[in-house]
Amino acid sequence: MKLSCKIRATGAAAGLALFVALGSFPTLAAAGSSSAQAVPPGPIPESVIAPAVQLGKAFAAVAAHVKPAVVSVYSEKMVNVQSQDFPFGDDFLRRFFGDQLPQPKQRGEQKEHKVPQQGMGSGMILDKQGHILTNYHVVSDVDEIKVQLADKRSFPAEIVGTDPKTDVAIIKIKGPVPDNLPTVQLGDSDAMQDGNLVMAVGAPFGLTQTVTIGIISAKGRSDVGIADYEDFLQTDAPINPGNSGGPLVNMHGEVIGMNSAIATGGGGLGGEGQSAGVGFAIPTNMIKAMLPTLIKGKPITRGMLGVVIQDVTQDLAQQFHLADATGALISQVNKGSPADKAGLKAGDVIVRFDGTEVQDNRQLRNLVAATAPGVKARVGVVRNGKEETFIVTIGKMPTEAVAAAKQPAPTTDQFAKFGLSVQALTPDLAKQLGLEGERGALVSDVDEGGPASLAGLQSGDLITEANHQPIADVAELRRVLDTAKDSVLLLVKRRGQSLFVVLRVN
Repeated sequence: MKLSCKIRATGAAAGLALFVALGSFPTLAAAGSSSAQAVPPGPIPESVIAPAVQLGKAFAAVAAHVKPAVVSVYSEKMVNVQSQDFPFGDDFLRRFFGDQLPQPKQRGEQKEHKVPQQGMGSGMILDKQGHILTNYHVVSDVDEIKVQLADKRSFPAEIVGTDPKTDVAIIKIKGPVPDNLPTVQLGDSDAMQDGNLVMAVGAPFGLTQTVTIGIISAKGRSDVGIADYEDFLQTDAPINPGNSGGPLVNMHGEVIGMNSAIATGGGGLGGEGQSAGVGFAIPTNMIKAMLPTLIKGKPITRGMLGVVIQDVTQDLAQQFHLADATGALISQVNKGSPADKAGLKAGDVIVRFDGTEVQDNRQLRNLVAATAPGVKARVGVVRNGKEETFIVTIGKMPTEAVAAAKQPAPTTDQFAKFGLSVQALTPDLAKQLGLEGERGALVSDVDEGGPASLAGLQSGDLITEANHQPIADVAELRRVLDTAKDSVLLLVKRRGQSLFVVLRVN
């Protein structure tokens, strides 16, 4: 008897041993018996698997509801590249052209060519007019855009409106728009809670119409470093390059976020690498407020208080006699600004904005930015341990950026106990740093790891107050520091803005 067999093993099956005896096979016996034929187990009772089956049906229903309105966004840009005329060498080309080979240019001489650079992301159809929501970074600085629907139909598209500060863009199908476009429904992102089930849809690594599931891991993530205004939903639903611009949906099939970035296995953020279970989505409530303006192709106008704010640390909470480390501390009020006209002052801690309790700097910044200029807002602050309310007419956010000042040269005036060097603010330094008319002690050097460094002081900072006392020069700062016991509250001006720092004495 001749026996032949082909074996293909993958995963765990590759570790199994296969015993083959010519003309015979081993007999598998049931436990406790050496001769009984093994009986395959029966199906798992329906009552046991019913919850899992029902959850699977729910996921399938959500996917079927959302996927038709999710598109793949293809972009192309022509870029210049340089290469040598004959990259494979003369010998290679002479095999095909013989002695008719053109005279080559000198070795190392480069020739410029235009080649297409292609990108891919995701998007979601908002309305029957063909408006599509996606990320700004998916369509910025490109020459051509094409969208492919779930049913494989492709259309050219054009940019209608963008907001780089939040990484949001609206594109639209060019030319005739089909009358049977499916659309997404935007839900309430504020209603989501940590642990809620969510589904991400998009084209990771070019694999269109991919569905992944997970939960909301956290809300209100900021300082991610992707956009100027951040209030991300964090999710562990696998998101990878190509998912950007696609929807994050709840179990009702409503879009509650737009997938935008990932934390990769290497610790970086952005579109490179692969998912490490930490993804970020822009909440829809932030997007919905901008949609009417972006669809009209107009720029987003943001509100402004005219203050410099910072988070309240435990040290600052003690200095300002606060119950806890929440709110946004005003370190500077710009002259003539809405806050100045309303009576707000440096040292006030904003704890409430138009009925919303303020937890930190990031939240207040987003609340003010989302308020239309001209609106009168009620701002609750803690001043000298008591809460007061001010009515502020919100201003318009300017677009010009503040230029960074050059740092002065360090001097030998050492405050060795604090790892700090300070010097007088001369007229020349004041002009160089944009500090004309200011008074104080200028930080010229900070020892790494010293008390001043741990407090956050930097070279170029101008110390203008110490323990609520104005500082006119180095001598006044020295007197305050010499008499301090545990810590000193400093007000410093840095690159045109003020902030409070707590310098530990011991």
